[in-house]
Amino acid sequence: MFPVRDDEPKYAFLQDETSKEKNVHGKFIELVEKTSPLRGQSLNINGDGSVSDNPNRYKQHGFHFTADNCIACHACEAACSEKNDNPPHLAFRSVGFVEGGSYPAYTRMNISMACNHCDNPVCLKGCPTRAYTKFAEYGAVLQDPDICFGCGYCTWVCPYNAPQLDPIKGQVSKCNMCVDRLEAGLKPACVAACLGGALEFGVIENIPANREQAKLDIPGFPTTDITHPNIRFQQRKTLPREMTRTDSMPLKYHRNDRKGGRYEPMVDEKKIRPRREWNLRKLLGSHENAHIAFTLSAQTVIGAFMMLVFAPLAGLDGVAAVKSQGFLPLLATMFVLLAIGMFKLNMHLGKPHRFYRGFNNWRLSPVSREIAGVSLFFGGMTGYGVLSVAHDWLGWGFLPALAGLAAGAAVVGGLVGFYYMYKLYRIKARPYWDHWQTASSFVGAALYLGATLIAMVGVPVLGGDAAQELLRQMALLAGLGLLLEGVGLIAHVIDLRARGGEGAASLAEQGSKFGKPYILRNVLLGANLVAALLITALGLPGWTLWLGLPLVLSLLAMAIIGRALFYVLVIPTTMPGAFFWRNRGFQEHARETGLANLPTVGVVPEGH
Repeated sequence: MFPVRDDEPKYAFLQDETSKEKNVHGKFIELVEKTSPLRGQSLNINGDGSVSDNPNRYKQHGFHFTADNCIACHACEAACSEKNDNPPHLAFRSVGFVEGGSYPAYTRMNISMACNHCDNPVCLKGCPTRAYTKFAEYGAVLQDPDICFGCGYCTWVCPYNAPQLDPIKGQVSKCNMCVDRLEAGLKPACVAACLGGALEFGVIENIPANREQAKLDIPGFPTTDITHPNIRFQQRKTLPREMTRTDSMPLKYHRNDRKGGRYEPMVDEKKIRPRREWNLRKLLGSHENAHIAFTLSAQTVIGAFMMLVFAPLAGLDGVAAVKSQGFLPLLATMFVLLAIGMFKLNMHLGKPHRFYRGFNNWRLSPVSREIAGVSLFFGGMTGYGVLSVAHDWLGWGFLPALAGLAAGAAVVGGLVGFYYMYKLYRIKARPYWDHWQTASSFVGAALYLGATLIAMVGVPVLGGDAAQELLRQMALLAGLGLLLEGVGLIAHVIDLRARGGEGAASLAEQGSKFGKPYILRNVLLGANLVAALLITALGLPGWTLWLGLPLVLSLLAMAIIGRALFYVLVIPTTMPGAFFWRNRGFQEHARETGLANLPTVGVVPEGH
């Protein structure tokens, strides 16, 4: 248990005497019934089996932040990092800024933020390893780094930058509400260290002494609808109509008087580059390249396999011919392609040797469900191929039935894996992804890449008229996939512009910072769609079959650029950073100039 000093100041102790029955969202503040067997259990902190006598032990606690009082001294950051022994590149609590006005009436508002131990912790639901637990004690959302395998999905879904992925240790950790101090009757270290009295802590909805407000948000704080965070604010000083961020994120906050004066995020045009650029190094050198490889390979193979299985029902005679004459090389190609994608994704983990923990949270996590589905598909596809080839060689009568079962398992696994591959990107905290265009892009890729794979293997095997028929059929499917993706991209742009906020900021960077790759992808999409329609209508005469290779390379380039844009453009509903800290622009600068080699800068050279 945390030791209490004899000279501990009075303000460091928890002081709640009464509390409300429900919070502002209608959820009970008392988290368990008074007769619940959960009561009276020890948290076993540092092996101590004692139980706190705090009468509010089973009530939801939270932070209260008075923005008017924060002087950005960073004492809260220092106290938190010292207590948790954090390295310079991690901080469970950080202070960011928003600014507004002009000289001499220039205003800066500071925001100190850590984990908000939400009523609806999306990190807990998203984590595939079940490293997160929401405890009845104090309502704390705790995370166990020893269970984590470093996928970082919780850092995607959290709107507040709370989970911190350490690229050196390969695991996530975060604020633990200082439950050891709470058990001893003390407030968290950050609160006790606050010089300006900006941070307070206690039972949620209790307004601290000398405070009047318990607002749900302030300028720069993401929407509370996603998680119902347990933090309340006071901010009484008049602020300018527009507040800008001091980091490189192209966002500012505009006061909407029609909505009670709430500050809403919008694009900061001053931070948008005036010209279209390539930035290929940033586009293709992203840490998310493993996701590019996995999603494209998985969608290609799942699409091709579904075409093989359902070819007779769809009247695809060309695919049926490939299945009968070129089954083994096609299946071998699919096996190798998906194996490479799965290997790349696994090695992307902070701790790849713990990959098996990805199945732990299949009841809640879309990541676990995707892993389970794709694994079932991979096993079923492999079994189907092995059993089919064994039947051809051995002629045993029971093998076709087993092959049919394996194919059925692959179909089920493929559909489940594909669906949750899409669902895991429908993240409220990442508006650029949270659109049906993600599904149209994934399905479109499965159609045009799956059809391309079958054509690449099938045309040399079949030859003659059969090859021509296969080309026409695959060109039709590829054209449908390209058309679907194109329609989705157009709707995506229209919808995100109308919504504004982080999604519109992503679009602005799409047309400027990555404007030239974006245009190239669109040109390739249009050209490939025209080529697919022409091949469907006219075929590809034997003397022009050599054109197939440029078309394949064009499709691959389009798919890779498009998927790279998908990852590199996303702007989360994140908290504002400072000039150095949690500033994407400074992190890129530090890595490019060598500053990241100085540990005190707080930027890891290899990055995540």
